[in-house]
Amino acid sequence: MGNGLFTLLQIYLLFVSFSTSALGLRKFHVVDVRAFTSRNVCSGPKDVERHMSVKQGLKIVDRHGPCSTLPPVEKLSPEQILSNDQSRVDSIHRQTSAVSGKDKTSGPLNTSQVTAQYGGSYSTANYIVSVGIGTPSKTLTVIFDTGSDITWVQCEPCQQHCYMQKDPIFDPSQSSTFANVSCNSAQCTGNSFGCSGSSCLYGVKYGDGSFTVGYYAKDTLTLTPDIIQNFRFGCGQNNDGIFGEIAGLLGLGPSSESFVSQTSDKYQRVFAYCLPALSSSTGYLNFGSSSNMPNTKRTPIPQHSDPPYYYITMTGLTVANQPLQITSTVFSNAGMIIDSGTVITRLPPDAYQALRSAFRQHMTQYKMAPRTTLLDTCYDFTGYDNVTIPSVSVQFLNNVSLELDLNGIFYVIDISRVCLAFAGNSNPRDLGIYGNVQQRTFNVIYDVPNEEIGFSPEAC
Repeated sequence: MGNGLFTLLQIYLLFVSFSTSALGLRKFHVVDVRAFTSRNVCSGPKDVERHMSVKQGLKIVDRHGPCSTLPPVEKLSPEQILSNDQSRVDSIHRQTSAVSGKDKTSGPLNTSQVTAQYGGSYSTANYIVSVGIGTPSKTLTVIFDTGSDITWVQCEPCQQHCYMQKDPIFDPSQSSTFANVSCNSAQCTGNSFGCSGSSCLYGVKYGDGSFTVGYYAKDTLTLTPDIIQNFRFGCGQNNDGIFGEIAGLLGLGPSSESFVSQTSDKYQRVFAYCLPALSSSTGYLNFGSSSNMPNTKRTPIPQHSDPPYYYITMTGLTVANQPLQITSTVFSNAGMIIDSGTVITRLPPDAYQALRSAFRQHMTQYKMAPRTTLLDTCYDFTGYDNVTIPSVSVQFLNNVSLELDLNGIFYVIDISRVCLAFAGNSNPRDLGIYGNVQQRTFNVIYDVPNEEIGFSPEAC
């Protein structure tokens, strides 16, 4: 199957729910299989306009879908996305289990050593936004990632290497407001960055082998119509790896150098996003208190010493309105983060086995399809007019229960292989990860000052 077909063979929100006494109050979705029909054009937002702040809304696009302006050659197959996703998860597990999240790597100018931060696999982060950098502002397409802190873009003169990108590479010499961050500044010394002469350096290594190193700089950042002066970011002089044609990354992690912290006076360290149900539609990224929505369910962000991640406490799972019998220590022993860049949610092995067993029990009328390298519960819906799917809900601390959007239950390879979009960690103590498939269509708000993450359904 081609990438265009994959884009549109995701399950659309064309379903009805029913609950009857004969079924023991279990809840199911009846899905019209015509929703699997290929659609290779961008359908635009669902209700994005009414949720986007007039001042702070950025459009979110899936870089592998038809709404993306990236060249088609860079769009990955669903199997490639899953493979890259595992690389990111492996990187997160290494980082959170290591004594230190930093390492030495060669400097970008062959003149010094720069301390590089670790980041998850870059190639699996599939949601992009457009921002402006410099004066006059130059528009650049970047990944946004809650699992990264340092914002960076490729910069001329590319003293070592720059990969090909869609937008013109940012040229600092053409910006009247650009300046290097001083090596003696608190922003440089406080983050253990290296130096080249009087200029601060930065470096990030990603789990898939990609990397970026260069000067740590400051310039004007434009999020139309908002303008942020003296925003600090990496100006990449040596960049290589599986970046596609993206210009760089917008880091939304919790550390002091992330976008969230640098803009705390303007946006109060509050932001929200809605990831679209389909790669053929769009979502939004908002900043500030206007990101809140009615009927938001909030769960605490546990205090933790492992940046750059936001932690969250899962307490249970429900299939067809029936809570699964999972002891609380299964979740507490592992811990969990919420991550916009990880695709498939990773559960402790006991929790995943309980979910898989319950889900399969409600799907026995359908032929199972061959598993992927990551997903082991797949179905062949060829020849059906409609299919009946059990609902799946996740529970978090503070009595928060979220019924997943149908597109948050499945990951679609093609109509003959539609897979349960969860996977189990191999080690019960490996960190759980709440991935972006399960976050689809929710307004997910990060309220850092109040140490809460909130969810509101059907937001886009």
